[in-house]
Amino acid sequence: MNINADFSQRVVVHSQQQPWVASPMPGVDRRPLDRVGDEVARATTIVRYAPSSEFSPHVHTGGEEFIVLEGVFQDQHGDFPAGSYVRNPPQSSHKPSSDEGCIIFVKLWQFNPDDRQHVNVPARVDSTLVSNEFMPPAIGNVCKELYRDEFEVVSVYELAPNSVLELGAAKGLEALVLDGEFHERSDTLEKHSWLRLPIGSSLHGRAGKKGARMWIKTEHLPFVDEQIARVKNT
Repeated sequence: MNINADFSQRVVVHSQQQPWVASPMPGVDRRPLDRVGDEVARATTIVRYAPSSEFSPHVHTGGEEFIVLEGVFQDQHGDFPAGSYVRNPPQSSHKPSSDEGCIIFVKLWQFNPDDRQHVNVPARVDSTLVSNEFMPPAIGNVCKELYRDEFEVVSVYELAPNSVLELGAAKGLEALVLDGEFHERSDTLEKHSWLRLPIGSSLHGRAGKKGARMWIKTEHLPFVDEQIARVKNT
C-alpha cells in the first residue's frame, strides 16, 4: 500500500476531512497521512482509540514515535494524557489501550535502527504541548525542542497571531497543526492538518488570527529509502 509515497513532492493532508479507516483491531481506526507497506509499513498516521479499546501486545521492530492529541493513551508503562510525546525505539514492545478513548499522531519505522533510547516528554500545565485551551504568545514564536540526534530534530512551535515562521528544510520538513491555523502557500492548515516538504525546501508561513501551535520535524527525509528497504526486508 502506497499513500503519499513520492517523497520528492510537497504534500498537504487535511486529516479531519478524511474518513476513518478500520484497523485489524476492533475500536481502533486510522487516518493515513503517508504509508509505504501493508500492516508492516513506514507510516505516518492519525489513530483513534474508542473508549475501552486496545491493541494486541506487539514489538516495534522499526520504532514508534507518537504525540497524544486528545484523551489519554495507555500501556503497561503508564498513562499518557493529551500533550504527551513518546518515542519507543526499535525492538521495544508494549500493549496499547485507552480506557476513555484517545487520538494520537504516530510514526512507525522511521528510526535509526541502532537507536535504543526511550523518550517520554510528559504533558504539563506549563508545557507548550499541553492540549488545554491554546494561549499563543503575544508576539513572535516560542520553540520547545522535544528531541534531537544526528538524524532528526523534533520541536513544538507556538506562534503569535498573524506571526511569520520561516524555517530551512534542506533535509525535508513535516508539520502537524496542533491548534489554531497556519497559512503556507495557498493552503490553510487547520487543527490536525499535516504538511510534508521535500528535501531542498524551505517553510514560509503565517499563523492565523488566533495563532498556531505546531509539531515540526526536520532533517529526516534523507533516510527514507533506508527505512523503506528495512520494511521490505522484514
